[in-house]
Amino acid sequence: MPDTPSIAFITLGCPKNEVDSDRMAAAVSASEYRLVDDPTDADVVVLNTCAFIQVATEEAIEEFFTLHTQWRPARDGRTIVVAGCMPSRYGADLATAMPEADAFVPVADESRLLETLETLLRRPAGAAEGPGRLAPGLTAYLKVSEGCDRRCAYCTIPSIRGPFISATLDSLVAEARWLVARGAREIVLVGQDIASWGIDLGCGDDLASLVRALDAIEGDFRLRLMYVQPDGVSPELLDVIASGTHVCHYLDIPLQHASAAVLDAMGRTGGPEAHLALLDRIRTALPDVVLRTTMMSGFPGETDDDARVLEEFLAQAELDYVGVFAYSAEDGTPAATMPAQVDPALAAERAQRVRDIADAVGFARAERHTGSVRRVLVEGVDEDGELVGRTCGQAPDVDGLTFVDTDAPVGAFVDLRITGSAGYDLIGEGL
Repeated sequence: MPDTPSIAFITLGCPKNEVDSDRMAAAVSASEYRLVDDPTDADVVVLNTCAFIQVATEEAIEEFFTLHTQWRPARDGRTIVVAGCMPSRYGADLATAMPEADAFVPVADESRLLETLETLLRRPAGAAEGPGRLAPGLTAYLKVSEGCDRRCAYCTIPSIRGPFISATLDSLVAEARWLVARGAREIVLVGQDIASWGIDLGCGDDLASLVRALDAIEGDFRLRLMYVQPDGVSPELLDVIASGTHVCHYLDIPLQHASAAVLDAMGRTGGPEAHLALLDRIRTALPDVVLRTTMMSGFPGETDDDARVLEEFLAQAELDYVGVFAYSAEDGTPAATMPAQVDPALAAERAQRVRDIADAVGFARAERHTGSVRRVLVEGVDEDGELVGRTCGQAPDVDGLTFVDTDAPVGAFVDLRITGSAGYDLIGEGL
């Protein structure tokens, strides 16, 4: 091993994990260890895992054993640290199942990663005070809270991430200002339940207050809100979005289902009428809003009638984007032991029907942008060498892209006339 150990990160899962990895990497960068981008050049890989559902756990295990069997043998003394949600969810059982790992760092201990590395590498980190984040790319995630106090019957997040804790307003404004000053052109607010931001701080601030404070930051950037639970879409929040200078007219609202019976079994509220009323209220306040949601098919007890309610709701709701998932029983959740478990093949079949309806609606809504002018953040070139970017109606990684048919520098905002669409993607040309 060289005199200065080199550390690389591999991150799996959601944007919250991206922020966690960024913070751990920033701590390494401020230490006497060497942060590298490519695991090939590293002495230590920190594998930041997701374990929200079984598929994510399986992906993390596969990635770990690829590192163990291929990356580790290529150089003597290499070390693998498994961090994040998988150690948090499985605890001591994981250490028994994966003795090949050199250390486990659950979510709650990620701020002490350097201590773990010091023990493994047997040399001091020489940690210095750093900014807490690395310089961002064009898009930066701002994690406004940790954990969740909701008890949805299917969800493992409370057991993995713990109770809901808001970051302070001052810290978030300072972090966002730092990110914008270093080149971020889009700040995406994320958390398990960002609509509850501020409820635990006891100072009277709420998500609307936070968005207003972030919107006041100077600079050429935009704000996007993700994971806003339905009961958190307040009139005040809609007013702040409507009047904001930087705020995208975009909301990601996880509805999860439309059948009142299924939602009640999930430990959630609502139904088709309530959902439609919420969407109508949002569209009245923000006529040009773009809406994303997630839906789950095959929850225990879901009947053919419940599935039909969901399908009919999606045909009527005209949502722009819908993430669709087939239910999977997760150990430790109430739903896993509920009666009337739906056969996985049937759950997958129902999910595909829902996905087909959502795609048909979403493609038609994308086509309606033709002829309009949209402000696009130019992000680079795709694998075919075409210049691409995103409108305010396109969140990173989960929504479509806009093909940019004009000369424009990466990182610039440009106004384009939309000339057509392809699925969820748009095509825009210079004015």
